[in-house]
Amino acid sequence: MKFSILLIFLLAFIFHSQPIIAQTTSSTYDSILLGKNDKVGKFVKTRGINMYYETYGQGEPLLIIHGNGGSINNFVNQVPYFSKSYKVILADSRAQGKSADAKDSLSYEMMTDDLNALLDSLHLDSCYVIGWSDGGINGLLLAMRHPDKVKKLAVTGANLWPDTTAVDPFIYKWAMGDNAALSKKDSTPKLKNDLKLLHLLSYEPHIKVEQLKLIQCPTLVIGGDHDVLLPKHTLLIAESIKQSYLWILPNSGHSTPINYKRQFNETVHDFFIAPYRKIEGFGRFN
Repeated sequence: MKFSILLIFLLAFIFHSQPIIAQTTSSTYDSILLGKNDKVGKFVKTRGINMYYETYGQGEPLLIIHGNGGSINNFVNQVPYFSKSYKVILADSRAQGKSADAKDSLSYEMMTDDLNALLDSLHLDSCYVIGWSDGGINGLLLAMRHPDKVKKLAVTGANLWPDTTAVDPFIYKWAMGDNAALSKKDSTPKLKNDLKLLHLLSYEPHIKVEQLKLIQCPTLVIGGDHDVLLPKHTLLIAESIKQSYLWILPNSGHSTPINYKRQFNETVHDFFIAPYRKIEGFGRFN
């Protein structure tokens, strides 16, 4: 099964099982239009692509980053909640959604620097950041490569490297098999783009544990106890960041922002508004 078809099937299944949120107090927000809203959608020409983005709400800026093969529309459960308190910024990452990129190469570093350029174009010195899956990887890299841009960071379902010490073996085997199958097909522009995304999923990132020490902002590291990323790997990420909290959701897979949307939104918001506290000594009894 082609990667894009499987991904679309999975996303369709996930979202079809969720109630549609018609609209928030903001007259410009409608879940059906999220990702294709002509009233707020814009393109910014940056780093060789036209990057599509939308903004909702007022307040402190909050950048929300989607995962592999996804788009702005993946956050229908987050925009209504966070746009009440923040200026929510969502963008289609390079080679995904409306941010087309016909070139051969694609990397997390490229996408991260695209997001930094978007924030520069919006004249934002810093913002809160939420990243899901590949968006979580981009969030970690943004905090490492452009530390001044990130006030606080919440990532769910992120990984540092792509082998079975980090990724569930079943998922790893599926991804590698799909790579081999797609590589044998006749090339088309769509297949070329699918292969770029699948290669990214299968062979990257390559972040060293030591690099996480570059992250200076408070970070909430999230994962499901049955995530496609192994909980021990999520724990490793949290333990390697100086100011971090760890939240493993029970009875949860990879889609924490969807299947646990209320808890996810409220916990991340509480993390953003409360000062980070280091708990040590006898404070561990509390």
